[in-house]
Amino acid sequence: MRYLTAGESHGKQLTTIIEGVPSHLPLLSEQINESLIRRQGGYGRGKRMQIEKDLVDITSGVRHGYTMGSPITLVVHNDDFKHWTDIMGEDPLPEDAKIRRKVTKPRPGHADLNGGMKYGHRDMRNVLERSSARETAARVGAGAVAKVLLSELGIEVAGYVREIAGIVSDVDESLTLKERREISENSPVRTFDENAAEKMKTAIDDAKKDGDTIGGVAEVYVEGMPPGLGSYVQYDRKLDARIAGSVMSINAFKGVEFGIGFEAARRNGSDVHDEILWSEERGYYRRTNRLGGFEGGMTTGMPIVVKGVMKPIPTLYKPLQSVDIDTKEPFNASIERSDSCAVPAASVVMEHIVAFELAKAITEEFPSDYFPRLKRAVDDYRKEVREF
Repeated sequence: MRYLTAGESHGKQLTTIIEGVPSHLPLLSEQINESLIRRQGGYGRGKRMQIEKDLVDITSGVRHGYTMGSPITLVVHNDDFKHWTDIMGEDPLPEDAKIRRKVTKPRPGHADLNGGMKYGHRDMRNVLERSSARETAARVGAGAVAKVLLSELGIEVAGYVREIAGIVSDVDESLTLKERREISENSPVRTFDENAAEKMKTAIDDAKKDGDTIGGVAEVYVEGMPPGLGSYVQYDRKLDARIAGSVMSINAFKGVEFGIGFEAARRNGSDVHDEILWSEERGYYRRTNRLGGFEGGMTTGMPIVVKGVMKPIPTLYKPLQSVDIDTKEPFNASIERSDSCAVPAASVVMEHIVAFELAKAITEEFPSDYFPRLKRAVDDYRKEVREF
């Protein structure tokens, strides 16, 4: 499986093309819309979420509620484009017309200046329109399709918030995925600890009043992934590495860890590695899950636990100093609509990014042209490794 996205933040639409989804997988637009709506929620979101109501239009690859095996195209229309037609339209401007909303003051922390230099854009709106986190709506669409495939195979994925602005939300590690999902989805900041949630909301409100932004840590938890997915034989086949790279591709993400992650550097080996046990009911399993469901670049069959570190969004309402690329004079950077904290929404994005990498690994490992055949192969493999 693979996907490509296209579209600008204030353009006509966002488009996702997904290739490699097996035929005969049940798929409804409502399943994708549920994910898109979740992405738009969360405490700390800006006014853009009140303008755009993200709903998907499936324009290829699905017939009568089932995938066809051909590329799937998802379209999310930008309702706000009607106000940006003169700014973002594809038609040439009249000779005497001035470019509206031109951006010559690159924003620190964004792709503006580097992208302008790379692609030769003197108007850096050409950069920020594509580098915007608005593109993650298209990626969530791809992940939503992946989540449907995984769920049909008994693999469930949940994303939530573990930390905002240094405020850590404790979680009972014995909670099942279903419990984690239900608790976090009922929280405005998508977390578990009510006391921490109130502190997080206060921190978000304070940042908004100050014209500032704050970041945090999102976590994705996966149950049902069979052992042995990924490989130790080449660096680019290690599944945890592929997940890490994909998570790092999310806007503003600056770090990834599995299980106890960086904490492993501060412990002895005897307090890091997970002892192997066996039972007739479960087969092989681990006493603990400090390594987050991975050993040697492969899944262990234990829950996958991956965290992503999101920096504060660099679009500030008290902008940092920059330099006008036309005059070379110092100025305060341009301001675009922004969130004071997007970590709750980013946890949804991360959930779908991880889901796609897992679905991709499944379709690479097993025959995947026809979904019933894929399901039989996965079921047979689960039986085989349980009896190993």
